Amino acid sequence: MGLIGTLIPPNLPKTIPENSKWLSGQGTGCWFSMETTTISNTYRIVRYTPQGIVDCDRIFKLVENDSVFEIGQPYEFVHVSHCNKCRIQQNNQLFIFNYHINIDSL
Repeated sequence: MGLIGTLIPPNLPKTIPENSKWLSGQGTGCWFSMETTTISNTYRIVRYTPQGIVDCDRIFKLVENDSVFEIGQPYEFVHVSHCNKCRIQQNNQLFIFNYHINIDSL
């Protein structure tokens, strides 16, 4: 089936956290994992290839928009999301997360 890894997510590799989200793509999709940090309004977002290899591992800062992002509630990564900017849809709200610092800088 040619759509696996593009529209249909492949099996989640064991190297990727279970709560990761699949974002389909034109050529291929990718996995994103997200967790809170100790820095206000920042999140560690890791992007993985379909095979589980880390593309980028960075701290992203949430752009304020008068809405509250709840990491414990359902959400999905939407296009265009990459290693410098991630867009997340939650409760019909779009949240923007901009690259802040590399994880190695902490």
